[in-house]
Formats: sequence, C-alpha cells, structure tokens
Amino acid sequence: MPFNSSPLDELAIPDGTTVEEHDLVTDGDVVVGSRSTVEFGVRGRNVLAGEGVEFGGDIEAEGDCRLDMWCDVAGNVLVGEDAYLGERVHVGGRLMVSGDLDIGDDVEIEEGFEANGWIVIRNPMPTIVFLFVYLSQLLRIGEDEAAQELVGEVFDDDDPEHDPLVIPGSATVGDDAWRVSTPATIGDDCRIHGNIRAEAITVGEDNNVFGSLRARGDIHVGQGTRIHGDVTTRDGQVELAPDAEVLGDVSCGSLELADGAAVDGTMRASGEIRMFHPDGREVE
Repeated sequence: MPFNSSPLDELAIPDGTTVEEHDLVTDGDVVVGSRSTVEFGVRGRNVLAGEGVEFGGDIEAEGDCRLDMWCDVAGNVLVGEDAYLGERVHVGGRLMVSGDLDIGDDVEIEEGFEANGWIVIRNPMPTIVFLFVYLSQLLRIGEDEAAQELVGEVFDDDDPEHDPLVIPGSATVGDDAWRVSTPATIGDDCRIHGNIRAEAITVGEDNNVFGSLRARGDIHVGQGTRIHGDVTTRDGQVELAPDAEVLGDVSCGSLELADGAAVDGTMRASGEIRMFHPDGREVE
C-alpha cells in the first residue's frame, strides 16, 4: 500500500469489494479517517478507525479492531483477535473479542461484552493516531522506504494480494452517496451502491456501480464496467474504456470513447468528443 503524501489522501476501494445487505465487505483491512460517517456495517480483516468515526451497522473483523476515542458503532462489534476501544467509544450492540481487549475510560457497550484474553483499562495514545503521526513525520523527512515498511507491518503483509480499503477523513459513505474531498480509486470486480462524489475518479474493470459519478477533475471508467447513473465533471475529461457502459448521461469538458464503449443517455462536452479503435487509432 504505497503512501506518497498522506496516509489518507484518497478514497481507495480495493478489488472485489462489495456492498451486501447494507454491509461493506472486503477481503483486506479497512482504514477509516477521523470524523467520517460510514452508514454501512463493515466486514474485513483488520478494522482501524480514527477519532469520531460513526458506523451505521455491525463491525466484523477477522483480525484486530481498533476504534479511537468518540467512535460510535450502531450495532455489534465482533473481533477475531485483539480489540482496542478508545475513550468514550459507544457500541450500540454487543462486543465479542476472541483475544485481548484494551479499553479506555467511559466506554459504553449497551449489550455487554466478552473477551477471551486479557482485559486492560487505560488511555494510551490511540494506535491509529500514533501510526499517522509517525508516518507523516517519516514522509516529511523523505523516508518513503521506512514509511512503506511500517505500513507493511501494520497491515500484516501475510496476505499481500489484498490491499486495504481506505476512507479518508471527514468522508460520508452510504447507500445514497460516497462523498470525499479527495480523489477516489475503485479497483476491479467491485459491486458498489451509492453515488460517488470526489475530486477525481478512477474506476477499474468489470465493476457495477449502482449510482452516478461526479468529480471536479477527470473521470476514467475501465473496461467492462457498468455505471448505473450519470457521469459528470464540470471541466475535466471523461474516458470510457472498451465495453464500458454508462446507463445515464455524460457531461464533461472533453470525452474519449473507446471502441465498444456505450452511453445510453445524452453526451455533452464543452470541448472535443473523440472515439478510438482498440489499437489506439482515432476514429475519423
């Protein structure tokens, strides 16, 4: 997981991520920046959330779960290994931890908790805060390799095939919309519900996005991906790869259509609309 500037400078949805019955499901880790709202439940390997994150359903973590202070979980928290709950975390359901539980002051768990390992009550610096402070310092002084090694250790590179799902700070993620003030990248073979609102958007191959795409910058839609809505950017460029399909309208500064791409609605561009053959030659 490369970090070029900031650990949470992009909405990153890894390959194979799906929304299933109001749960956001991924095979890798889930990292959520501070003061974000995730209206879904979350299922992943390790789940890390910054200060003041709200979850609208259950959290199921195969590995560790670390929730910083003031986090709010509407449902249950089920943890396969160890859990850290910072000061004043609220859990609307039950907390079940297979390993150790490290818990801060004034934590409220409405339906009780069970931990099979040690239970420690204290208020150290939250893990995710320490991680990002340390990473930011390494990146500031140009130690990119050391930062990458730290990320690899934290996110458990025993399974390097699965990149983490990263939600930047102050984001809103839900059935209605995914709103971020950063770029957004969606991997391959994903099934996503909600309109994507971001600075710029890159969508991989063979995805189903049940919503629209809107960005201030460029939007790229990969091969075989279907967008069940509009694709809109005020001044940026929209690129549709072969066999990409937009079921709504496209509105942009300029538009590039590969052979086999389809737009069911109206195409509007203030600049050029160009079409390309699979070998890259422009259609006259």
